[in-house]
Amino acid sequence: MYPKPADKIDETLEFINNSINNMKTNSELILAITKKYNSEFLGCCGLHIKETPDTPELGIWLKKSAHGNKYGQEAIKTLIDWCKENIEFDYLIYPVDKKNIPSRKIPESLGGTIFREEIVKTMNNTYLDEVIYKISK
Repeated sequence: MYPKPADKIDETLEFINNSINNMKTNSELILAITKKYNSEFLGCCGLHIKETPDTPELGIWLKKSAHGNKYGQEAIKTLIDWCKENIEFDYLIYPVDKKNIPSRKIPESLGGTIFREEIVKTMNNTYLDEVIYKISK
C-alpha cells in the first residue's frame, strides 16, 4: 500500500517504530539513503517480505530535491545486489505508478519486466494505476 506523506511528526515516528519492529521479525529491511560525501538524508528504500517469501517486494521513497540524480537507481541496484547475496528468492517485485515514468526507469534499467498491472487503494483513499515489475536473479 502506498503511504501518504506524514502530516505530523508522530506519523514519522510510527513509521520508524513499525520499520524497526518489522526488521526484528525479518519481514522487511528498511535502509536510509544518504549522500556519500555529507550523509544528507535523501530518502529510504526497503525490501518487504509479504505473503509469498520467495517474491519479496522492493520499494523506495526519495525527497523531491533528490529526484533526477539516479539516487533511486543506485539504491535499488544496491538492494538487489544485497538480496542476491543474502536471501533466497525466485524473483523480486517492484510496483510503480504507471504514470511515473522516471520511477519506471529504475526497474527497467535493472532488467525488470512488467508482469502485472492493477489498481490499488492508497492510504490517502485514492486509487493508483500501477504496473508491477518482475526482477529476476
